[in-house]
Amino acid sequence: MNLAWLAAGIAVGFGVLGPGIGIGILTAKSSEAMGRNPDASATIRTNMIIGAALAEGLGILAFVLGILLSGKTL
Repeated sequence: MNLAWLAAGIAVGFGVLGPGIGIGILTAKSSEAMGRNPDASATIRTNMIIGAALAEGLGILAFVLGILLSGKTL
């Protein structure tokens, strides 16, 4: 049995867990900030989208590294 698939699954799982939590916190805090200061909602929304894109990039990187760890092509 090849344990590379198990290592790849664990790497993807932990690698996507962090960005998922980060996006949740980012969304909650930006919604709170927009509620407190509606005049700055455009700037807050722009910063939220940039932060979410960076976090998603980390998730995709973890997925790609998990595929590379498996050592096999799909």
